[in-house]
Amino acid sequence: MASDKELSDFLKGVEKRAFKRAAYAVRDDDAALDIVQDSMIRLAGKYADRPPAELPLLFNRILSNATMDWFRRQKVRNSVVRNFSDLEGGDADEDVDFLETLEALSGTAGAESVVDEVSRAEVLLLIEEEVSRLPARQREAFLLRYWEEFDVSDTAASMGCSEGSVKTHCSRAVHALAKALKLRGITP
Repeated sequence: MASDKELSDFLKGVEKRAFKRAAYAVRDDDAALDIVQDSMIRLAGKYADRPPAELPLLFNRILSNATMDWFRRQKVRNSVVRNFSDLEGGDADEDVDFLETLEALSGTAGAESVVDEVSRAEVLLLIEEEVSRLPARQREAFLLRYWEEFDVSDTAASMGCSEGSVKTHCSRAVHALAKALKLRGITP
């Protein structure tokens, strides 16, 4: 059974990654924040009695389900009512969190020159943009495996699919990212 402190520490540790994952999926920061908050409340309300080792898998499954629920609600809402603002030609890729990128790079501030820091930030933004363009299942598998560092079986359980599907989604995501980044002049 997870103590209140263990649950709180887990939620604090996962909040930024969960927000990014939800934001990649729904492409709306406000909706992503709502999804993450709802997922955290569900975890704390229904699964606080579980051992701490089970929390990451449970939370990621809850987050995936909450994201799918959001898409279902949007589909129903959009079939009944169309907002005029939805008809405008806004660019969804304009929202970039520069402060978060700088915060991630703050640990390397003394080791790199300003030119290197700016170059690294630009590359990270390009990578983030390309990850957001991946198909939903590929993006989810990629983020769980390589960002959340889940193993194949935990990723499969979280996504509700077979381990073979996870491997296929990850392989396709890696190849698509490599191709897209190579076209942008970014090579390993």
